[in-house]
Amino acid sequence: MIKNAEKNILLLNQARVHALEDLEKILAEKEALQGEINVLAMRLAESDVRIEVAAQEKTRVELLEGELEKLRSELAQKGSIEGRDAELHELQNGVFSDAITNNLSHNDKIHSLTEELNSIREENATLKNAIESFKAQLNDVANNDERLAVLEKERLSLRSALKDMESKLSIFPEDVSELSTLRVECKDLSDKVENLQLLLDKATKQDSQAVTVLQQNQDLQRKVDKLEASLEEANIYKLSSDKLQKSNELMQQKIKLLESQLQKSDEDINSYVQLYQQSVKEFQDTLDLLKKESKRRAPDEPVEDMPWEFWSRLLLLIDGWALEKKISVDDAKLLREKVWKRDKSVSDVYMAYKEKTEHEAISAFLGLTSSATSPGLYVIHIAAEMAPVAKVGGLGDVISGLSKALQKKGHLVEIILPKYDCMQYDRIGDLRALDVVIESYFDGQLFKNKIWVGTVEGLPVYFIEPHHPGKFFWRGDYYGAHDDFRRFSYFSRAALEFLLQAGKKPDIIHCHDWQTAFIAPLYWDVYAPKGLNSARICFTCHNFEYQGTAGASELEACGLDSHQLNRPDRMQDNSAHNRVNSVKGAVVYSNIVTTVSPTYAQEVRTAEGGKGLHSTLSTHSKKFIGILNGIDTDIWNPATDPFLQVQYNANDLQGKSENKEALRRNLGLSSADVRRPLVGCITRLVPQKGVHLIRHAIYLTLELGGQFVLLGSSPVPHIQREFEGIANHFQNHDHIRLILKYDESLSHAIYAASDMFIIPSIFEPCGLTQMISMRYGAIPIARKTGGLNDSVFDVDDDTIPSQFRNGFTFLNADEKGINDALVRAINLFTNDPKSWKQLVQKDMNIDFSWDSSAAQYEELYSKSVTRGRATKRA
Repeated sequence: MIKNAEKNILLLNQARVHALEDLEKILAEKEALQGEINVLAMRLAESDVRIEVAAQEKTRVELLEGELEKLRSELAQKGSIEGRDAELHELQNGVFSDAITNNLSHNDKIHSLTEELNSIREENATLKNAIESFKAQLNDVANNDERLAVLEKERLSLRSALKDMESKLSIFPEDVSELSTLRVECKDLSDKVENLQLLLDKATKQDSQAVTVLQQNQDLQRKVDKLEASLEEANIYKLSSDKLQKSNELMQQKIKLLESQLQKSDEDINSYVQLYQQSVKEFQDTLDLLKKESKRRAPDEPVEDMPWEFWSRLLLLIDGWALEKKISVDDAKLLREKVWKRDKSVSDVYMAYKEKTEHEAISAFLGLTSSATSPGLYVIHIAAEMAPVAKVGGLGDVISGLSKALQKKGHLVEIILPKYDCMQYDRIGDLRALDVVIESYFDGQLFKNKIWVGTVEGLPVYFIEPHHPGKFFWRGDYYGAHDDFRRFSYFSRAALEFLLQAGKKPDIIHCHDWQTAFIAPLYWDVYAPKGLNSARICFTCHNFEYQGTAGASELEACGLDSHQLNRPDRMQDNSAHNRVNSVKGAVVYSNIVTTVSPTYAQEVRTAEGGKGLHSTLSTHSKKFIGILNGIDTDIWNPATDPFLQVQYNANDLQGKSENKEALRRNLGLSSADVRRPLVGCITRLVPQKGVHLIRHAIYLTLELGGQFVLLGSSPVPHIQREFEGIANHFQNHDHIRLILKYDESLSHAIYAASDMFIIPSIFEPCGLTQMISMRYGAIPIARKTGGLNDSVFDVDDDTIPSQFRNGFTFLNADEKGINDALVRAINLFTNDPKSWKQLVQKDMNIDFSWDSSAAQYEELYSKSVTRGRATKRA
């Protein structure tokens, strides 16, 4: 790279020299043209003088012609006097002759003057043509001046480029300024090598002499050794009898010691046998006690050995009966609570009647409704995504991960989703349509909605299929349609209508991002007055970049009053008074507002991070908090991951090496050096993710002797084209591979194979990549922003306790920042394998599960529900 920089500097200098030479030529041409212009100006002045003289002569001739006409008129008046004819004739002849003579002389003079005047005019015309030509040349000079200015600008741009190149070289890990020093040091070393060679030659001569002396000494040493050997033999014969006697004494002592140890060992064995027999007896007693307790166990105690899918299936069965009017809403509530508690009596009835008719089963279940108590909270998530059936980004992971964690804590959790045509239907268990139709309001009329139920990841899920002519969720994609605002406002209204007609009384309705932000104002303005008033509303914004704005009149379609809501203290967009903002509406109308990390919660309170909503968030700061997301450790677990070539864990990292080798074979990367570091990156290629830093990291990793694998694509056409060009350039390269798509199984393989992971986001609300990479033993290299700042702590940061240091971080979103972090990571990997292994094991043991985050949500839910109940009592 230094050679390329020097070559660029040389080219810049050559261009600058050529520009100066062109400048000098133009200045010389300008001076020559200026001289010619001066000569033409002098000739033009002379022509003007001659024209002035000719004009004066012409004026004089015109005066003479006037006098001649006057004389002729006087003679004509005097012609009547005959007596004076002769005299007059003579006088006339004389006068005329004189006049004619004078006139002829004047005519000749006028003719000559006219000819001279014409010649002067011709010369003047010639001079004017010459002047025009020189004016053209003067314009050329002006153009040359402009060209000179352009060249001057080029010179300045070349100078700035040179400075920029010098600055870039100045930040290069090996400064160019040190190159000359290194060359001088190299020359000094060369001189030293020559001196050492001379000393070596001299030492070689001395060595040959020393070898001769050494051979002589060796001969003498052999003779000495023979003498010493004979002396030692004599001493051996002398001491052998003494040693034999001492050896016999030691053997006697060892025999006594072994006898005592054998006796003690027998005693220990007897005591161990007695302890074993006692343990067996205690185990048998405990087993008998457990059997007795199992027989005495109450029929309504929780059953722990049934999977969550079983209980979710029961919930959906009961809800189906309620919606189909086969049982009452109150009976459905009581049965739902028993399922919620995982009551043994419910499972027993289900197992006993699952083969019988539906009527018999309903009758048996209704027999269980005599008593029921609620063990926890009833939470309903309404969202546009859920992993793995309808996932675009991190939102889908949050819905499934948080819901499962809350379910494990004993809360009843249900999810409502749109029924997309492009969902992963094979990941939905027991999908079926209920024999019921829900009608919801939109565009001034009622539209029918079909309700589907199924289980996803052991959770009960309701899918709403609108029967609307717009085919809102039959588009082949989740987002990106021109009418997304209408699609999701329709879904939000239909979801609340479903809750109302199903008779559900949730404690918490949790909506997510702008697509379901409409839930909050719809709930309080439309559905609470209708009786759906048991819940507190929680809203989570996963990314304030997307706020769901539209013209104020668009709210009318779902039944909201735009005149009441298009106000600064409600839903009016802070930057456009004729538009409404759905995220702002949710912030204003919700009881709890969260985002996905503590640092991001602080960032969005600023003008830059809040994207226009910072003032609204400050106003409602008492109910706004950041809770760091977790990951689903059942899915992201290298010890059980079915997508991996070999499973592994923190105590056995051999499997990680085997996965690295398998990925190299799969992608056609070189395996010649097993210790070559592999840097991974899995991301959407959008400006938020720092695509310019990802591009830089690819080339820097190659320069530092590593391998780089990128998985991801871009919805931005010019970014996608740019990375396609990079991918084509490295298509058959030994150490670089770009896969510009999303592949679920390949993503797991890359996490498992990578030694380190690049996450250079410009902003990152939470981010799950860094948590997953650490779970798989890939050390994160991340920028300090948002959730990355809350989960990745630099190994070299002495202000952080050592037990929390788990990666490499940088602050500034520039090449210098990522250079420092990546160089430090690769240096540690290469030069200190022991410390690197300890770091990998530490990261793999960090708990990034949803347990901690779910506990925070559980506390928020409970406090809000308690306040809500207290307000109702008051």
